[in-house]
Amino acid sequence: MIGEGSVLNWVREHRMHHKYSETNADPHNATRGFFFSHIGWLLVRKHPEINEKGHTIDLSDLWADPVLRFQKKYYLLLVPVACLIIPSYVPTLWGESLWNGYFVCAIFQFVFVLNITWLINSIGHKWGSKPYDKNINPVDIKPVSLVVLGEGFHNYHHTFPWDYKTAELGGYSLNFTKLFIDTMAKIGWAYDLKTVSTDVIKNRVQRTGDGSHKEWGYEEIHELSQEKIIQD
Repeated sequence: MIGEGSVLNWVREHRMHHKYSETNADPHNATRGFFFSHIGWLLVRKHPEINEKGHTIDLSDLWADPVLRFQKKYYLLLVPVACLIIPSYVPTLWGESLWNGYFVCAIFQFVFVLNITWLINSIGHKWGSKPYDKNINPVDIKPVSLVVLGEGFHNYHHTFPWDYKTAELGGYSLNFTKLFIDTMAKIGWAYDLKTVSTDVIKNRVQRTGDGSHKEWGYEEIHELSQEKIIQD
């Protein structure tokens, strides 16, 4: 609905971002400045290293999905329908003008949601704490997590990129993205969900964390959860 590209294109760039994070092969390399990581990377030509190393990203798992192949093939037809036509039309069902529907539900939401999403690339790599790995730029920042539905725990995400929750405690971080995935898992539309054990997280926190882990209250929450499990 905000035209961020096909799933195949988006995932390719995201895997590049993780594999070559904070280098010239990272599409929105945060070391090139706040503006570049937020929106500038979309306004200039890609760095040559992105094209040179793009072939190292394996997308065979996604190309095997017929739904994703369909979206990739017809993306330019699908995006105006989902991004402009449907959002503009829906408010007319309860009497709103098509003009207002277009400017508010299509254009405004397009600009607003895109900029909220980009906060993960910009602020999420600049200001915040590093409870899990102080040696990387990505940070955990609660205000961003709130507005991006739970994905503002970026230090955790880059430390443990295979955890589907993208945060240590999904339920305690307003993680609506995790709630959606869990719902899909219940009806069989999501499966093989990977996460990280508490022991692995604690060992990593002690080894490379910046000491802010306690400030977030994770230990207390873990203890309460453990007590509840014992009582049950």
